[in-house]
Amino acid sequence: MGHEITALATERSGHATELARSAAASGAGLVIAAGGDGTVNEVMNGLVGTETPLAVLPAGTANVLAVEMRIQGGIRQAASRLHELVPRRIAAGVFRPEKGLPRYFLLMAGAGFDADIVRRVRPAWKRRLGKGAYWLASLSRMGARLPQIEVRWKGGQTQTGFAVASRVRNYGGDLEIARTITLLDSDLEVTAFPGGTTWPYGLYMGAVVMGFHTRLPGVISMRGDALELRPVNGGGIYVQLDGELAGQLPGRLATEPAALTLLTPADLPSRYGLD
Repeated sequence: MGHEITALATERSGHATELARSAAASGAGLVIAAGGDGTVNEVMNGLVGTETPLAVLPAGTANVLAVEMRIQGGIRQAASRLHELVPRRIAAGVFRPEKGLPRYFLLMAGAGFDADIVRRVRPAWKRRLGKGAYWLASLSRMGARLPQIEVRWKGGQTQTGFAVASRVRNYGGDLEIARTITLLDSDLEVTAFPGGTTWPYGLYMGAVVMGFHTRLPGVISMRGDALELRPVNGGGIYVQLDGELAGQLPGRLATEPAALTLLTPADLPSRYGLD
């Protein structure tokens, strides 16, 4: 039996969310997102709370979800193996700012330093350098002061210039900041790095590569299903979700269990060592 397929191109920011929401409302059996992390994020925001499954064909500047699920090759190879994937109901992260509408994330939410980098990446850099554009933007901020964020969770609090709440182990496709979280969990792994300037972040990223960053003095790593983030001195501190700007603090990060149906490899639990 064949399938009726409709290909739709996005025309503006937020359009993929509208298209996915409309597809789910019209009874689509599957929505496929062909693009990078930002495109996937927009599509999943249109599908959260519905029964319509999401599949991903990796493209764009980066596709952390494809790396996390070990989907090999480009769009053609991934499309040829869609029939091998199985639907799983997974949790989604959500950012609820004090001002503005909530927005969901599939991979990670970052507040502070990395969101500021996302804000500063120029489209021309991104087109020409790909992921290198983010490293270039990071280098341009070396030595800059970092506004501090107060992070509170059940049983603790800290101050940081950069906090990341992860739903996957990969960060940017190349690094593992989170070490214990999986897509099959229903909480967040939160890592907070101390520092009033960006100077220590070269050390932090080196330690992330080597796998011992959580043993550095002042670095906090914890698991939970909700946390509050608030600027210490007021002012705009940005938040990125899945590599795209998503507003400013103050706000709350949390998870919604069983929020989305995602097509995943059948052996995903064993890849995480859960069998």
